[in-house]
Amino acid sequence: MDSNDKALVFGEDVAFGGVFRCTVGLLERYGRRCFNTPLCEQGIVGFGIGLATQGYTPIAEIQFADYIYPAFDQLVNEAAKYRYRSGGTFTAGGLTVRAPYGAVGHGGHYHSQSVESFFTHVPGLKVVVPSSPAQAKGLLLSCIQDPDPCIFFEPKMLYRTSVEEVPVGEYTIPLGQAQMLREGADITLIGWGAQVHVLAQAAQAVADADGISCEVLDLRTLLPWDVQAVTASVNKTGRLLVSHEAPLSSGFGAELVAEVSRRCFLRLEAPPVRVCGSDTPFPLVFEPLYLPGVERVVDAIRATVRF
Repeated sequence: MDSNDKALVFGEDVAFGGVFRCTVGLLERYGRRCFNTPLCEQGIVGFGIGLATQGYTPIAEIQFADYIYPAFDQLVNEAAKYRYRSGGTFTAGGLTVRAPYGAVGHGGHYHSQSVESFFTHVPGLKVVVPSSPAQAKGLLLSCIQDPDPCIFFEPKMLYRTSVEEVPVGEYTIPLGQAQMLREGADITLIGWGAQVHVLAQAAQAVADADGISCEVLDLRTLLPWDVQAVTASVNKTGRLLVSHEAPLSSGFGAELVAEVSRRCFLRLEAPPVRVCGSDTPFPLVFEPLYLPGVERVVDAIRATVRF
């Protein structure tokens, strides 16, 4: 907002700092460029599309990703297709939509959903999920500067649990590039967002107890995802485990498994596996049973390596 006077931040309660305090101080610093909107998600995104077509840089917030569904038509049928249907005459590429997503420990079925796979099916959008504070800054700035409309899902669980040094000043992380968090030889573990930390804990647990060497990849960008990094890792280890909070059926992990099965088939030592949320609405008191925690991941790692 310092470097781009056409950057605008808006959404429900953002002028007050937002539910998760991500926009604290922006109103005082930038005045009318940070403002509240009515409780109308389709209006928030539709307004953002209009701003983007006129050369502005809209940064819209959907207060919880669970409530992004009213804006689905605007994102899928308008923002994603604007450049294509106009033959390049118009674009909504300056639009970034931020949305807190995923489990938070007490959110229940309306404040805990992982909705990323609904949007990874849409050509024209980019879908990004950070797993740390430094990633949140670097990937968000990349989204804001990207020529395509981006949906930026922020894992709610990490707002108060992830702490690290964040670079000061201009800092970006390229979209579409996975990050290797841990090198290994026996199995590749892939996740994004808060689930990356679960995978890291599971990798350490099986290393200590079983001597199993896990390679851990943080996908970071789901659309487009880093096919080269994933296939290179699986070709090395011969095994794949993908884990996400979203339900198992039609989750984004299925896309990874399908592509790895096609590209790495002759190098696989075991069938790729998915450790995911259950095919049920997100529960409240049963959240620990619903989520793919460390124990479930550890069991799947051992079963896959011993296949």
